[in-house]
Amino acid sequence: MLSIKTIGRVGKRYRHLIRYQQIIGIIFKYGFENIIEAMKIDHYIESGLNLIPFTKPHERVEKLSKNQRIRMALEELGPTFIKMGQVLSTRPDLIPVDLTAELTKLQDKVPPFGFEHVEQIIISEFGKPHTAIFDTIEKTPFASASIGQVHKAYLSGNEQIAVKIQRPGIRKTIEADLEIIHHLASIMEKNIEEVALFRPVRIVEEFAKTLEKELDYTIEAANMEQMAQQFLHDKTIHIPRVHRQESSERVLAMEFIQGLKADDIAAIDRASLDRKKITRYGADFIMKQVFEHGFFHADPHPGNIFILEDNRICPVDFGMTGFVDTTTREIFVDLIHALASGNTKLVARLLCELAEYENLPDMASLEKTIAVFSSVHLSRALKDIKTNRMVNDFLELCASHSLRIPPDLFLMMKAFVSIEGIARKLDPEFDMIGHAIPYVTAAKYLKFSPSRIARDVMGIAGESFKLLQTLPGDTTDLVRMAKLGKLKTIVKIEGLDKLMITQDQTSNRISFSIIIAALILGSAIVLNSNIPPLLFGVSVIGIAGFTTAAIMGIWLLVAIIRKGRL
Repeated sequence: MLSIKTIGRVGKRYRHLIRYQQIIGIIFKYGFENIIEAMKIDHYIESGLNLIPFTKPHERVEKLSKNQRIRMALEELGPTFIKMGQVLSTRPDLIPVDLTAELTKLQDKVPPFGFEHVEQIIISEFGKPHTAIFDTIEKTPFASASIGQVHKAYLSGNEQIAVKIQRPGIRKTIEADLEIIHHLASIMEKNIEEVALFRPVRIVEEFAKTLEKELDYTIEAANMEQMAQQFLHDKTIHIPRVHRQESSERVLAMEFIQGLKADDIAAIDRASLDRKKITRYGADFIMKQVFEHGFFHADPHPGNIFILEDNRICPVDFGMTGFVDTTTREIFVDLIHALASGNTKLVARLLCELAEYENLPDMASLEKTIAVFSSVHLSRALKDIKTNRMVNDFLELCASHSLRIPPDLFLMMKAFVSIEGIARKLDPEFDMIGHAIPYVTAAKYLKFSPSRIARDVMGIAGESFKLLQTLPGDTTDLVRMAKLGKLKTIVKIEGLDKLMITQDQTSNRISFSIIIAALILGSAIVLNSNIPPLLFGVSVIGIAGFTTAAIMGIWLLVAIIRKGRL
């Protein structure tokens, strides 16, 4: 598992200090010096802070938007930060929606590493050199990214494959960066109220979980095999075959794909392929994943979709996938139907079922916002609806009412938008929404099918039978405990402890006030009676009583003021 350790005194860790210099220097470079000042970071880095080169942002940088500067800073900070930005671009539940759009533009361009490292990794993973596994492997990679690079290779029998090799030392690099990021996030959460609202520590922890999966190529291999099983009998879709024997946690061997990129219109036309068929097959691909299977390719951008002969669709790079369970899919489908029929009250209720929130939103206000959304997007012909804008506005609607869309549901919507973008390039006349209607309708009525009803009934019957089996024994145990006097009922009233504390404080103040009043009255009587000893003809006991009463009165007043209530 990836290690995230909170750094105490980072200045005492030389390996972190050097990286801190780079990170904070780049933060300053892109005009975020106010964040560093607000973090009070000198308290944590100690003497190391004066070594960090604080440079004024270039005039060109200052003219860019805040989101653009964030994206550029992440690109310059390197692989871990680029990957974090890419992951966050899929999480509108963690960061603002407008920032997710900018982070999708992150460029993952990293120089390739030498073949000697490839050889070392293969020996480390398989205990033997590459010559014992592959017939031949090309020393120069044909693709390189932050986590790994891909080489063309051949197995015995001249079978061509693609071999993805993980970058050497990438896990240690990521762990060191994650420690620093986690530390910075904890400082931000403690010192910057505006940033604390987005819970940066949680963001880093979520990122670490996602990155852990990407660093294990066996998970990507399993994703490919599951997707291949889903489309086993579909002749319009081709999923690359995984070579398990030649794969491991840091090496992934798969079928080499020779095809055309989905957005290379000129090449598709030169190959005499049918763009309308390709568009329809691509739309079917995403619809079947979303509405029939629930398991889907979460990053179907043009670089990850190839077109093969016979107009077949071939997705690659299964590092990012999503899963939406049957219940969530059904609620989502009901939500689409409610939107289409203009039932804003039902839309609001279903949206609250789908989303996560701290406090239930004002339903009347939510319904009003939904009505405006519907009038803007659903009052036009289906072919004129801009899916990308509609999804963005939907996310903005949710954010404005503090509703967080679950990550996988967002990935599903983003995948739909990505495929629609490719479809519009291939066939500008294609109606993506209209093409989706039969799938949505089928999914809507699937829960009423005899097989589904039978499955649900069998599930309920099974659970009921288990309950009936355990109920007599549980009842006997309760009766036995009651007879032995071991059955206790604990009633906990929320907020009662706070009420009791407040009541105790009130009682104490009243008692304190009575004592002060008694001291003042008693002292007045003593002074009036001239009870000795006397000092300049005035009773010392009376003076002491008044002084004590005054001190206690001031003490009580200060305590009340400090609580903010007079």
